[in-house]
Amino acid sequence: MDELLEQFLIEGRDLVAQAAADFDVLARDPGNAAAIDSAFRAIHTLKGSVGIFPMGPAERVLHAAEEVLERARKGGALDAGAVAGLIACLDAVDHWIDEIEQAGALSPDAEQVAAAAMARLPGHSDTAPVAAAEEVPGWLALLGARERAVIEAADAALIAFRYTPDADCFFRGEDPLAVAGDVPELLALAVLPADGAWPTVDALEPFACFSVLEGVSAAPAEAVRAAFRMMPDQIAIHRIDPAAQAETEAAETGTRAATTLRVDAARVDALADGLGELVVAVNAFAPLVAQADAIDRALAASIRAVQADIERVAGDLHRSVSAVRLVPLAPTLRRLPRLAREIAAGLGKPLDFIVSGEGLEVDKQIADGLFEPLLHLVRNAIDHGLEDAATRKAAGKPAQGRVTLSASRDGDAILVTLEDDGAGIDPDRIRAAAVARGLLGEEAAAQLSDAAALRLIFAPGFSTAAQVTEVSGRGVGMDAVQAAVERLRGTIDIASEPGKGTRFRLRLPANALTTRLLVVEVGADRYGVALDQIVETVRIDSNALMPIGGGSACVLRGRTVPVLSLASLLGSADRPAATAKLLVTRTGGERVALRVDGFAERIDTLVRPSSGILAGVPGVTGSTLLGDGSVLLVLDLPALAA
Repeated sequence: MDELLEQFLIEGRDLVAQAAADFDVLARDPGNAAAIDSAFRAIHTLKGSVGIFPMGPAERVLHAAEEVLERARKGGALDAGAVAGLIACLDAVDHWIDEIEQAGALSPDAEQVAAAAMARLPGHSDTAPVAAAEEVPGWLALLGARERAVIEAADAALIAFRYTPDADCFFRGEDPLAVAGDVPELLALAVLPADGAWPTVDALEPFACFSVLEGVSAAPAEAVRAAFRMMPDQIAIHRIDPAAQAETEAAETGTRAATTLRVDAARVDALADGLGELVVAVNAFAPLVAQADAIDRALAASIRAVQADIERVAGDLHRSVSAVRLVPLAPTLRRLPRLAREIAAGLGKPLDFIVSGEGLEVDKQIADGLFEPLLHLVRNAIDHGLEDAATRKAAGKPAQGRVTLSASRDGDAILVTLEDDGAGIDPDRIRAAAVARGLLGEEAAAQLSDAAALRLIFAPGFSTAAQVTEVSGRGVGMDAVQAAVERLRGTIDIASEPGKGTRFRLRLPANALTTRLLVVEVGADRYGVALDQIVETVRIDSNALMPIGGGSACVLRGRTVPVLSLASLLGSADRPAATAKLLVTRTGGERVALRVDGFAERIDTLVRPSSGILAGVPGVTGSTLLGDGSVLLVLDLPALAA
């Protein structure tokens, strides 16, 4: 991708996110001066950015929005309609940024979309905007730099113009210099080569005009335009606001001061990989110390001291690299309101979409991988969760449905919750749909708890249109959502109450750099299990295990928990012992215990995803190197217990 475009996509979306946050404030407090100023700066800067690319409609929409905000800054009132119009304009630009990224150009209906968005702004007219479509933004930046003293000395808005006379104008008796000289209240005028450089004497065509004239006037735009009324197709006009320019420059200066360095994400990822290898190498000290202890205790103590120093430095480096990888969640979350509004508008459902927790910082891997599953959940919540306005009114609910998306920190985890106040999901209808689909027998379905029945929507076979209709529309592609969350080493839970709504909660690791593993023993083999998959570890008397059907169970904290043999699941033989060692995990919303032969050490390490032959082994999520050079397979407990 072109470097300039890549930079624009990053900064453009940041500016859209900033303006969206400001509009969210203005929706609740239309007179908030700080939000108006902030939104004006974001829109103003974004307008300049889109001008570099073939995004004329976006530039005009942003200009119109800027006019509304400018009037508000000078004391004009914003009301709910004006804020809604501003949001519509921003949504359109946000959509066009996506189009530029995907197709390199705007869709053919961009002009119509722009006209519709601007029509929602108060005081907008259909007259041509001050910034003409044929305007070349680059000339304005150069003019601003060249005439900085004139602009800074002004106490009101100025009009900049660029006059490009026709090459044959002299044959028609026109005098471009005289025309430009007649511009009222002219403050500056420059005659420049049309092609960027003056022609050599040999190439000079004396009867052709090869100049452009750029100037600055204190007169109104209409008066400047009138001076060129005989050649309207040769003139470009743009308004310059000295105050806005000063504020923008100050903001940009502040941003530059605060932003120390922009680094390619691939380089940070490479640094993180290197740190992971360092962590693996540090783990090699433990067996080395054990060997040294048997030979020379003094030498072992020295190695242990070196080990402690290296672990401390590696820990500091780990925290530093983790901090570098932290990015705000805002760019991910703030892309959703526009899409939610579009989905709701397409379905004809009034929607109140609320987002909170955007300021939370998460690992870049989490931020990058979270958008798609969240979009799927949002689409489902609006499409299938919320009732239409008539149904809601009949149920005694507000006609406007509400979807709330929030993010928060919970210890070493990130919680992302999406909640709607729609129709909810009936577990009995889920059970019936599962039986009809052939996923479960009637007896097995009847034995499911409500929580386990709800989790059936994550089953791959549940995603058919016919079944979706029968179960109130839930379950469309939810297996893909769960898979995406699990790729991020996260989990997803669902809770729903018929008639009240549904809540999805995603729990994701705050640290995606390394994984904390518990090493367990099964026979003569050792395996790693991520600690975030373990609810608890338990040691109980083997006599407390009760045979049930073909398996066994135990009672933990007053609840019966099925017990599976991890050795049997991995194709090994059980080793009877007086004390049963259990790993308790969750699968399908239910607790399940897996019996192992022993618990070993806990390690922080870099887990490599399964590849090659390992990729086809069920229940194995990856592998890592131990300090002695051996390979440790990392198990996926929920998958094994499912």
